[in-house]
Amino acid sequence: MYNLMIVDDEMLVVEGLLFDLDKEKLQLSQVLTAYTTKMAKEVFEQHRVDIMLCDIEMPQESGLQLLSWVREHYPDTVSIIITSHADFHYAKEAIELGSLDYLLKPVPTVELERVIEKAKSRLTRVTQFNHYHKFWSQQQPLVVERFWLDLLHHTIPAKELAVNEAMKESKLPFSAEMRFLPLLISVQRWSKDLDLRSRKILEYALKNSAEEMLIGELKMGSIVPLDRSRMLIIFVHESDENAITEQLLTKCKAYIESCTRYFYCDISCYIGASAYAHEISDMYNELVSLERNNVAFNNKVFFLKADAISTVAARLPDMELWATLLKKGAKDTIINEVSSYLDRLVLLKQINAEVLHKLHLDFLQLVYFVLNLKGIQAHQLFSDRLSTELSDNATRSVADLKVWVRHTVDKAIEHSEADNVVDKVKKYIALHLESDELSRDIIAAQTYLNPDYLSRIFKKQTGLSISDYVIHERIRMASELLTKTDMPISQVAGSVGYSNFSHFTNIFKKYMKCSPVEYRLKHQEVGKSQETSRQNVSPLE
Repeated sequence: MYNLMIVDDEMLVVEGLLFDLDKEKLQLSQVLTAYTTKMAKEVFEQHRVDIMLCDIEMPQESGLQLLSWVREHYPDTVSIIITSHADFHYAKEAIELGSLDYLLKPVPTVELERVIEKAKSRLTRVTQFNHYHKFWSQQQPLVVERFWLDLLHHTIPAKELAVNEAMKESKLPFSAEMRFLPLLISVQRWSKDLDLRSRKILEYALKNSAEEMLIGELKMGSIVPLDRSRMLIIFVHESDENAITEQLLTKCKAYIESCTRYFYCDISCYIGASAYAHEISDMYNELVSLERNNVAFNNKVFFLKADAISTVAARLPDMELWATLLKKGAKDTIINEVSSYLDRLVLLKQINAEVLHKLHLDFLQLVYFVLNLKGIQAHQLFSDRLSTELSDNATRSVADLKVWVRHTVDKAIEHSEADNVVDKVKKYIALHLESDELSRDIIAAQTYLNPDYLSRIFKKQTGLSISDYVIHERIRMASELLTKTDMPISQVAGSVGYSNFSHFTNIFKKYMKCSPVEYRLKHQEVGKSQETSRQNVSPLE
């Protein structure tokens, strides 16, 4: 039941309206009256007024002034202007002050009943809306979050009947007529290298900021956390969708700026369209597709209706040219070629997730082909944590693909230059002479090369096989230790990688034509003889 008040300084008008109103038919519990704005304000203080019929021309204060006062102090009251003046400016001001309608006296009973029913409909919506508001403010967020997650994951079928039943079971105060607006927020990358704990802290901060900056005090929205640093906000709304999206655009821009400044990340927002609850799952999938295909832009707001990513097939580049550049070691040229090609695709809006994925695969195939020609083992070259991480991220965005290409080209060219490889092998052997496991395969693994290919380029550069070079270096080092130190021969053997003393003696004798003991004695005698000669030389000579 509703309370209605009539405000008019003409008593006959008030009595006429009282006579015309069918209280039972219109579900009116009370019909209150006032003849001045002062009396009307006193009625408001003593009674709940749901609907107010108000004249404009009255003594002391006008009906428009009363309308302004009611709007400020009792915003839930529905006001209707009834006047004898068919003045456009009056009507315009009344509508601006929130009047539901503008009726001219005398008002036919049918018209009066129509406008009162209209006012009751608005009151029903306002009451329902306030009920929703209270729920969103006070109800446990987990209940709402669970409902939306079940809907997104199809635990609840995306059918109107099934969704309505789920709402009732969860005691959610939603109606079939209620509409929602989804907003997907996605972190594109973190600008700092974060451990898991730090990232979780920042994700929590992003969620709190979204609640404060995007949902605000009205609390007419629910945040649904997703995977991979993403979250979905589902707004409930009553007003015009265009007005809401304009407000949301402004808020999202401010939110993105705040996130990039304080939370070390690039982040984008994807705004959906107004939909019923059972349509949210499909709308979410469209937003995810829009997010996945945004591989070119960071820190931007996208609209589902206006910003669909182009599906025009991009012409793939000349990989043979790039392969030739890679074989020749033209690092800067190939990196610039790839970068220019990607920039052109972005400019022509011909880049999406599928194109990026194809480019990643084709470039990977190109690199493996060139490495195979050079005998380099790709799985060893690119199995480190950084290479794996960059490759995994390469298809997320144009920027990530460029970083991966540079890293991959750098590594491929660095390990494909023969002179550089031979120097690395020599250094590795020199540092590991004491190891008794200094085989060709182990050395090849350190240089990421196929053992046979490494042997060929090493012998071409040095004239020795790797195994012969290792023996040569061990005997050379053992010779120096025997002549320049008093280290026991068994310890000398261990220092150059021979744990078996007899084996060391045999190898040493084979190359030096004498045993280690004989070599040391011989060189010690030579050293003594040279020292004696120096002592016998006269200082005057």
